[in-house]
Order: sequence, then C-alpha cells, then structure tokens
Amino acid sequence: MTQISHSWSSGEKILFRFFFLYFSFFILIQNNGAFPLWNLAAYYITQVLHILIPWIGKQVLHLPYEITVFTNGSGDTTYDYVVVFLILVTAVSGTLVWSLLDRNRAQYQVLYYWLTVGIRFYVGLMLINYGLVKVFKLQFPYPGLYRLTELYGDSSPMGLAWTFLGFSKGYNLFMGIAEVLAVLLLFRRTLALGAIITLMTTANVMAVNYFYDVPVKILSTHLFLMTLFLLLYNAGDLWQFFLGKGKQLTLIPRPQFSKSWIPLVGNLVKGLLLVYTLGFGSYQAMEMMKQYGDLAPRSKFYGLYEVDTFIMNRDTLPPLITDTVRWRHLILESDTYARVRMMNDSTNGFQLSIDSIAHSMHFTHRTLPDQQLDFRYSLVSDKMDSLVSDQLVLRGLNKQDSLYIYLNRVPDFRKKFRLTNRGFHWVNEYPYNR
Repeated sequence: MTQISHSWSSGEKILFRFFFLYFSFFILIQNNGAFPLWNLAAYYITQVLHILIPWIGKQVLHLPYEITVFTNGSGDTTYDYVVVFLILVTAVSGTLVWSLLDRNRAQYQVLYYWLTVGIRFYVGLMLINYGLVKVFKLQFPYPGLYRLTELYGDSSPMGLAWTFLGFSKGYNLFMGIAEVLAVLLLFRRTLALGAIITLMTTANVMAVNYFYDVPVKILSTHLFLMTLFLLLYNAGDLWQFFLGKGKQLTLIPRPQFSKSWIPLVGNLVKGLLLVYTLGFGSYQAMEMMKQYGDLAPRSKFYGLYEVDTFIMNRDTLPPLITDTVRWRHLILESDTYARVRMMNDSTNGFQLSIDSIAHSMHFTHRTLPDQQLDFRYSLVSDKMDSLVSDQLVLRGLNKQDSLYIYLNRVPDFRKKFRLTNRGFHWVNEYPYNR
C-alpha cells in the first residue's frame, strides 16, 4: 500500500500535535491495566507522580485539602483529575513548542498511523477486559441479601445501577459481547465497524457513569473520545453513506517497512496479545467466579436471619419499629462481613471474624472501630446433617451490656421478594410495573 503524502493544513497539523501528545500521555500514565505488565514498566513514573501531583494540587491549584488518596477502585479521585490537568497543560505546552520547532513539516501521516495503533490497542484491550467480567458476570453481581433487604430509597445512584445491571445474566452477556467486539479495532480492515460499535458502547457506559454517579467518568470519557478520534478518519465517507450515497471506506495507510519480517513480527505480537487477553482473561474470570462470583462456595452461615428474641441485660426488648437498639435482621453473606438492620431500618456494617473451633464471632464496626461485639454462637438445624442452620443463637457482650439474640434463618428468602420471584413472561396482558 502506498503512503499518502499530501500536505496537511496548519490547523490539521496543530490539532494532530495536540491529540498525539494528549492521548499518548494519557495512555502512558492512565493505562488502567490495558497493556499486560504495564504497571511494572511504569513503576518509577508512578512514584514520581505520587510526589508531583500532591505538590501541584497544593502549590499550583491551591486545593483546600492535601491529596492523600491515589488511584484506586475509583478512577475519579482528586489525584486523577490533577493528573488529567497535568496531561492537558503538558499537551498544550508541547503543542506550542512542537509547532514552533517543526512548522515546516508537510504532514504527519506515519506518526498518525502509530498514534492510531496505540489508541486501537488501548481501547480494544481495555474493553475486552471490561467485557469479559460482564460475560462471566463478575462486575455486576446478582442482588445479594443486603440489596434485597435495603430500602429502595436508601440505595445510592451507583448502587441502584449495580442492582439493575446485576439482576439480569442476559443483559450482562449482551453488554459483555458488545464490549468484547472492540477486538475489531485491532485490525485495520474492521476498524471502522469496530469503532462504530465501540462508540455506541462507550457512549452508553459514559452515560451510566455520569448520570448514576459512577466514579469512572474520566476513563469512560476518554475511551469515548479516543474511539471518536479513530472514527473521524472515515467520518466523511460514513456521512455520505448514511445519506444514501454508496461509499467505500479507506484504510489508514500503513508505513512501508524496509524489512519484510517487521509486519510478520507485528502480527505475531498482536496474536499473542489476543491469546493472552482473551484466553488468560477468560480463565482468570472463571477462577474469580469460583472465588467471588456466583460459583463461589457459600458459608454455612449464609442467609437472612430474622431476630425472634432480643434480650439485653435480662430484659426482653419488644419489636418496636422506633427502637434503635434491638436488631431486626442479621445478614451474613460471607464469613468476613455482616450487616445488622435495626428495628427502625437503620443499618450497621461490621467486619466479621469467626472462630469455628471456639464457636465465637467478633464484630467490628466498619466506620467506628471502637464499637465491637463479642459473641459465642450455636447453630440449630431441623434437618439432619444440614450445612445451613435454621436457627442461630448469639450470646455475648456489647461493652457492659449482656446480649442474648435468637435468630431464625429465612427459608428460600429469594421467594419473599418480587424482584427475584417474578421471572420472565412472553405474554403480559397488562404491564406488571410495581
């Protein structure tokens, strides 16, 4: 394929320099696990940024607080926004300097090709990773005991979105396949088709993140913008096509290599990346399902327990809905976390430690670590050799107060909730909107 050599306008060259610098820096710094082992390669850069970004926040932006939280499960920390600010300032400054030093260059076709390669692999591999955890239903878990018993209005916007998306295996599969189709970006011949699909996918993800306050707004916005950048190459032809005029899309021209083996090595690396991302990614997702997902083994304590009797200092507390001391429900979804719902529907989360030999449970409040409860427990079951108890008895102390709590495990608790027992219906004579 011959290389296009026509001259670019001054505006095109300036815009290209900016986008080249901005997207390149973003991919290098905010890689988010797109490229295998990239965190190790960028270790020292990250350490420098952990010093530089708080300094910029304090000395340049004069933030009213010190940056102490770095990138974590949330991609929208103050640290991340200051990183984007730094990338933007660097890109603008670099564009000015580059434009002055290289103003006589006619075009940047070769550099444009390599920029699109970097963006294609960044967006493609990122979305494949995100798609796999939807195909294997890890990102959005099925509504658990706490979600099912939580008051609807007490859920956060993000919690509402996670409950909505996690309810349906089919919709997770649909979303996951749409994101995995970003694999089409990795091939020039399918780039336009992949960009159209990915643009719709990233637009939807970005909308959910914005309108349900999901803290991945920075990343989803950049994935959308990068996909739009890729699609702009064929924007004119696509516009003519949608107007009903037949058009043939053109491929982004690949540079001519002096050695014939270079494209072969490139294809080999691409193949290895795909095998690693799809193969190892699928294997890893399946293993995670066995540890944390729907296939994970459940604790013998798993269940929703209703408090039958609550005795405090030998006084039996009646089940008054205004009581802030008496428990209403104990929710045990794992051996490491417990949630208690009080009679007035307020809730408290606890880190849980269980000693099955001593038959003891230790509760530590998640946000108030000074609040701790120590219990001895006993299990009672109406079924011989049952792995799950029907009753749970707790005896212990809350500071100086003695507690005796008798709880009944709710049988087939999912049948109690309309959300989980409604099922699917082809025929609906009337809308079932409750």
